[in-house]
Amino acid sequence: MQRLTELLANARPSGGTASDDAIGAPGRTALSYAGLESQVRAVGRQLRGAGVSATDRVAIVLPNGPLAASAFVSMAPWCATAPLNPAYKESEFEFYLDDLDARALVVEAGSKSPAVEVAEARGIRVISLRECERAGEFALADAPETAVTERDADATALILHTSGTTSRPKMVPLSQANLCASATNIVATLALSPSDRCLNVMPLFHIHGLVAPVLATLAAGASVSCSPGFDALRFFSWLAEAQPTWYSAVPTMHQAILARAGRNEDTVRASVLRFIRSSSASLPPQVMQQLEAVFAVPVIEAYAMTEAAHQMCSNPLPPKARKPGSVGPAAGPEVTIMDAKGTALGTGEEGEIVIRGANVTTGYLNNPEANAGAFHVSGWFRTGDQGVMDADGYVKVTGRLKEIINRGGEKIAPLEIDEVLLDHQAVQQVCAFAAPHPKLGEDVAAAVVLADGASASERDLRDFAAERLADFKVPRRILFVDEIPKGPTGKIQRIGLAKALGIEA
Repeated sequence: MQRLTELLANARPSGGTASDDAIGAPGRTALSYAGLESQVRAVGRQLRGAGVSATDRVAIVLPNGPLAASAFVSMAPWCATAPLNPAYKESEFEFYLDDLDARALVVEAGSKSPAVEVAEARGIRVISLRECERAGEFALADAPETAVTERDADATALILHTSGTTSRPKMVPLSQANLCASATNIVATLALSPSDRCLNVMPLFHIHGLVAPVLATLAAGASVSCSPGFDALRFFSWLAEAQPTWYSAVPTMHQAILARAGRNEDTVRASVLRFIRSSSASLPPQVMQQLEAVFAVPVIEAYAMTEAAHQMCSNPLPPKARKPGSVGPAAGPEVTIMDAKGTALGTGEEGEIVIRGANVTTGYLNNPEANAGAFHVSGWFRTGDQGVMDADGYVKVTGRLKEIINRGGEKIAPLEIDEVLLDHQAVQQVCAFAAPHPKLGEDVAAAVVLADGASASERDLRDFAAERLADFKVPRRILFVDEIPKGPTGKIQRIGLAKALGIEA
């Protein structure tokens, strides 16, 4: 098992120098590996000087960018970090700080976040970061340095909450060893090397951004350019400035990039991208094909979740096969398909995707009921996703078990409907979901964003779907929207979409 300090110490580019870039940002001078290594050690001493112990939980509320990336990397070796969405309201900070039982809150010097007032009211120490000249370079304000010792590899380094769309959010503790294993798996999957540079557009309070663009990049001795958050209008200027060899995003971000690619053809042609990665939600095969056609590089779809410290499966780089609609074979942990009783299923049989391995959490915090339901015997973690595995070991996710539409006993996977409607030339984005029905319990509905300048009626799309789907799967309602509601990480949230769009039984 590996500690985070060991991961970073071993990552310095082979044959490179301590001055090689580690963390950068658009328009900023980058922090070198030597600077990052020195900062990690100094922050450990400053945390102990501020009274933060090895077992304390520390909330981090910082805007997206190099400081958020650097704070996580510099603090996680020494305490249990908990990055929170800086856009939360006061009531949300009250819930999360209480649930975490946070010992301290870390913010920028002069922060006006409501988290500060909430922390002070609860007697939680507020620690300010004083940002320095280089991207991601900081020191803890008013924190004397005291001696610090390395923590065990199995010590908790990161705590994140699940989305909580159907129940109270669960706290997922990830150890140093979990994070190191996941980062190492991603490096191997993507063949990352010191010559790579990642452009991060993912939020850094989410497992996707923290582990793939940031931690895996540093584990490879490469560099990461941290944007202030996803912005499709600014993406191409960042692409031109940072000259990244890859970026990772959720499907809705890829779709927004594609919508503007035609106006930025020169930047696209001049890019040095080696591949594009997609994760955190199923990538429609049509979007994968469009990305590959526009950028002329392979698109690597990965399958991930917080409880696995991100990556579980991934399509491989060429010359191995990429299968559109598949999330690829196991890419680190063991992966198999089981029935409800925990019996492994055969090739092509549909069941629940389960995993186990060095990157997988050992259990939720303070939640024995959730743990009892989440783990099969022999340590298999139940992902809650439904899928099948083909003869080559490639996994296809057919739906989230909680998102399956139950239409009077008929079970319907929303992803199947999405893929059909996306084949219509007028459709740019689609999200099928369960709508309440007075007799059937649930019926099929879909939210659709039309392509620029395109037109289609509800009847057009229903007729199109009826040619490819059984009658009971055809959406009974299709709503045309300018934008499909998304969560804070850019993922579409099917559960609750009917209510968000004002659909009642």
